[in-house]
Amino acid sequence: MTENLGVLGKKSPRRSGAERVVNTPLPTAYGKFQAIGYLDHDRGDEHVALVFGEIGEESVLTRLHSECLTGDAFSSQHCECGEQLSSALRAVAAEGSGIVVYLRGHEGRGIGLLAKLRAMALQAEGLDTVEANLALGLPVDARDYRVAAEILHDLGVRSVRLMSNNPRKREALTRHGIEVAETVPLLIEPSENNITYLRTKRERLDHDLPHLDAVGHGS
Repeated sequence: MTENLGVLGKKSPRRSGAERVVNTPLPTAYGKFQAIGYLDHDRGDEHVALVFGEIGEESVLTRLHSECLTGDAFSSQHCECGEQLSSALRAVAAEGSGIVVYLRGHEGRGIGLLAKLRAMALQAEGLDTVEANLALGLPVDARDYRVAAEILHDLGVRSVRLMSNNPRKREALTRHGIEVAETVPLLIEPSENNITYLRTKRERLDHDLPHLDAVGHGS
């Protein structure tokens, strides 16, 4: 195997962290964004920051969105991910500036697409989303937000108004040096197909979903 040799035959140091690879305009149904692509050298995942308008350093309206093929692309009603993504893009455009960081490798809270589908099959048999992951011998939530913080640092962002109902995202950003000036709820009207899933996220994963109080348990 040929080694990667640098100057004077020395082995080049292995890169780590997120590297900005490309920046291109991306017109969308919500407005014209800049799509800034990143490669995470530690995990090999590819991510994109969708930037709208002129962002500053402080209190930037921001969404960290975990990849969800079934929700984002197929409009699955098993979760609220697709509607959250649309709402976040719409909110950023309405604000006039902001960022949606789309995080690959987060499918199924980090367990991968096929494992997520297996977990969904178990949920159809009566397990909740936490029990299903554990029944498969998998973590309840394996996501890592380090790379999201690195992307925000690269974009010059010091503090965010974070669109999220998940306290773990806020804690992770703070731990990695991004201040969360405000948490902005991103509440999606539940349906009969996802109400049990959303209640599990609130009761077992500590998501802040106060709007579920208005939905009867018989729904």
